[in-house]
Amino acid sequence: MSRGFELSVLLFNESSPTPSLDDIDLVVILGSSSAVYDLDIERAWFSRELALIEEADRRGITVFGICFGAQALCRHFGGVVEPGEEPEIGWQVVEPTPDSPVGAGPWFEYHFDVCRLPAVATLWATSSRCVQAFAIGRHVGVQFHPEIDAAQLRDWFEAGGDDARSLGYNPTALVGQTADEEPRARDRARELIDVVVAHARSYDRAVGPTTSV
Repeated sequence: MSRGFELSVLLFNESSPTPSLDDIDLVVILGSSSAVYDLDIERAWFSRELALIEEADRRGITVFGICFGAQALCRHFGGVVEPGEEPEIGWQVVEPTPDSPVGAGPWFEYHFDVCRLPAVATLWATSSRCVQAFAIGRHVGVQFHPEIDAAQLRDWFEAGGDDARSLGYNPTALVGQTADEEPRARDRARELIDVVVAHARSYDRAVGPTTSV
């Protein structure tokens, strides 16, 4: 809202309608407990989300993908998403490429899958485990969660943090660390939004769609 955008929020699942992109300037696809390579999920609803990315690209509307959303962008444009050797959970510093507009963080990670980017992608940041940020044409993907705060993370763990616990992570400690990090993380999130908006505005709607497969 502070940048003049009016937000429309939708939980995308098998019960929800596919949203219209009329009068939409930017699409943000957030995280999910699902995997982009799960065929049951694709049949239930994810195929419609992929079609929405295709429509947004065709109409010159930027997609900002976060975690699952970044993986959806990667897959749609010809990359590969697969299980990682180990998960990334917690606050991590990433390694921006020399020309990257994305800061090193730390950023909050909560994912089990990794991206192998398509040739059309521009790498913006990595970690020791995986790709962390990239651009594909006008679109931007980040593997981390710039939107997280302590209340949201607490809700995530209450809704289903068993995977994290079984891997030896301490949800209480992670929520406490997130609360401590919130003021700085909020500033970094604002800066990242500025990066995405500036990147989007660098493309005129007259530019053709990005090549996809």
